[in-house]
Amino acid sequence: MADHFRKLIQDGELAPRDPLPSVAEMRAEFAVAAKTVSRALGVLKSEGLVTSRGSLGTVVAKAPMVITGSDRTARMARNGRQYAPGEDSTDHRVMRRSVHDGAVCRAIELEPGDEAVIRIRTFRQDGRPTSVSLSVYPPRTVAHVPELAAEGRMTAGFFAPIYTERTGREVTEGQRTGTARQASQDELNALAIDAPQHMAVAVLVTEVTFHDEEGPIGYWEDVYAPGTKMPISRTT
Repeated sequence: MADHFRKLIQDGELAPRDPLPSVAEMRAEFAVAAKTVSRALGVLKSEGLVTSRGSLGTVVAKAPMVITGSDRTARMARNGRQYAPGEDSTDHRVMRRSVHDGAVCRAIELEPGDEAVIRIRTFRQDGRPTSVSLSVYPPRTVAHVPELAAEGRMTAGFFAPIYTERTGREVTEGQRTGTARQASQDELNALAIDAPQHMAVAVLVTEVTFHDEEGPIGYWEDVYAPGTKMPISRTT
């Protein structure tokens, strides 16, 4: 039950302040005892996804969590929603740059100094910056999807379906990893964090590389503002 409603919240099917079904309705829908419903709601409350609102019952919490770029793409594939309720993106930038970051070069098999297309945007929830997303595409990817180098906002999940359609090669997502590091000044500015120059601000960073049968075709990185809550994918 908790998984069911967690997914609805993450997918934007349930928006902040939307009510969940009553206990009686949940018991009937899932054929469980009242105690099971109470336990499921307790799990969701402990995760900060829902809250009690007196006569309104249990409602979705305001801005409960932020998801990664690859999760956003998966959500759009499921229900067509580019943004969750209250979410938008701003400061979209597209550039061709020489890449010198060793981790990025290794991820998409570039030599330091090779040129790639870099796309950057800031995601917001209710007007508050929550994450800065960066995607890097090597020349062979851009050759098949030149729209990646065009200015302006792109629809989430655009590049993988179009790439497959034009090349006949399936796109697979690698293992997403997370690490903490010191934020750059550009990241602090994008996340609207006003910190003294001598102060180190730690941010959580998630990274994932996309591949086809011939090798890597794209690298995505999400940088989250301190205090942002995000879901961690389960492993089996």
